[in-house]
Amino acid sequence: MRELILSIPELNLYNLVRKQLNNQFPDEQKINAKILKSCIKKALFRVRKNFDTINLKYYTSTQNTVSYFNHLHGDHYSMFLYFISNEAYLCEDEVLASKLFLLNKCLFGLDVFYSIKLPDHFLFVHPIGTVIGSANFENFFVIYQGVTVGSTNNGLYPNFSHSTILYSNSSIIGECRTGKNFVLGANSSLINTNILNDKIVVGNYPNYSILENKSNLISKYFNI
Repeated sequence: MRELILSIPELNLYNLVRKQLNNQFPDEQKINAKILKSCIKKALFRVRKNFDTINLKYYTSTQNTVSYFNHLHGDHYSMFLYFISNEAYLCEDEVLASKLFLLNKCLFGLDVFYSIKLPDHFLFVHPIGTVIGSANFENFFVIYQGVTVGSTNNGLYPNFSHSTILYSNSSIIGECRTGKNFVLGANSSLINTNILNDKIVVGNYPNYSILENKSNLISKYFNI
């Protein structure tokens, strides 16, 4: 993996997150400092692994030799908060996990619950107003602002394959299975629909169109 360069030292990151949590939730449920420190360390490893394949400006050097994490970059920090919340959930500290989930929601308007398992390699792109439900995700998943991944009344969620892009204000709901190299266009929607490999969907269910994805759009974001 590429070296990960932090904008501030790990201890400063811990102090930042702790202060944000205490300021946002000044209740009697104290944060376990030992667990928070451990979760941040694990989250930074996951950040390093995730950023290792991202080839965008602000994530890596021109030569792709190092990765950068900037706590003042909203997309970086929202992914970091998701990782910490998920690690807190895995440590069975649901108070900490809940507060981190809500902090992410307060700061970025992002609703991604702490128990949801996102893949090792994914990317949030200014995800204000995005809601991510308990779908099944594979690597190289890109999600923009205003996106909804949710279920219908039967509680069934989408299943995504390798290399997926959900552009702004799109929605994918219910028992959908999408193939590899799938793109859902901006302001488009799918409900309970299966899509084959290498497709772009534009328009709203049930009046949508399926186009061929010939340009491998995912390579804009990841070195794959």
